[in-house]
Amino acid sequence: MTKRHVSLPAEAEEGLNAFLDEVDRRLSSDEDTCDVVEDVLVDLHGDRDAYERWQAGGDASPAERVRLQGYDPCNATLESEYYAEKDEDAFQDSKHLQWLWRQFDATPMADNVEFALRFRRMLADHLFEECGDNCRFFKGISFTYGHNISVGDNVVVHDDVHLDDRGTLTIGDRVSISDGVHIYSHDHDIVDQTDVENFHTIVEDDARLTYDSMIRAGVKVGENAVVGSRAVVQSDVPAHHVAVGMPAKSVRVKPGWEDVAEPVDADHENGRAAREIPYDLPDDFERFDEFQRDIESPGR
Repeated sequence: MTKRHVSLPAEAEEGLNAFLDEVDRRLSSDEDTCDVVEDVLVDLHGDRDAYERWQAGGDASPAERVRLQGYDPCNATLESEYYAEKDEDAFQDSKHLQWLWRQFDATPMADNVEFALRFRRMLADHLFEECGDNCRFFKGISFTYGHNISVGDNVVVHDDVHLDDRGTLTIGDRVSISDGVHIYSHDHDIVDQTDVENFHTIVEDDARLTYDSMIRAGVKVGENAVVGSRAVVQSDVPAHHVAVGMPAKSVRVKPGWEDVAEPVDADHENGRAAREIPYDLPDDFERFDEFQRDIESPGR
């Protein structure tokens, strides 16, 4: 193992544990999640004096008022809020927790690695469908909802990764996801981009997704597989294979796994179509097309 153990000074460790325990306890209680998020963000951003002055009816400039109101997730909208097919009940709680995750990343404390990793790990227990032990989540990670994500044990997700769970996303044990990786679980029709298909995307145990790679919705990256830097994975990657390129192709089997892996030149099964997640919209649903285009092709 190339890393070494690092610890905080005793006083800092004591303060960190007290803060994490308090936030975890409040999020686990019957207290309104929106109120907890607002309270935590006010303190993390060091705005308690201005917030209490404003709450007491004191003067606040328009910009200051927007800032102070913004700590309350009920005063914000997220892009995923506009998605018609989402589970509205599940989204209401996950929106508040996602807002806390995102706004925490905007504080100076987000660069304190020991503090930030443990804070996000605690928050993942409340936000994700499931989160295993000893997971590490670095700065700038984004997701669609959060509540459709399941993560195994000892997973590491590095900076600026996008975990799209508009469909469903399952990440196995000991998976390594490098900086800038995008994993999708929804896709758009090639003609009518307002037509959305949701999928179950799977990254199996011990897989490694390297820098800036992209995993298409519905794809399965097999156990112990490697996706090369900036690869665009359009179809399933077999277990123990190394896939590189745009679109990604299997170029070799990891050394030592040749006896248990499918050959590189085999006709690999692609189960993407079977992982589509159907959904229905109410009959009286009023559709909103943000593009307002005539998409009828000349050939039709």
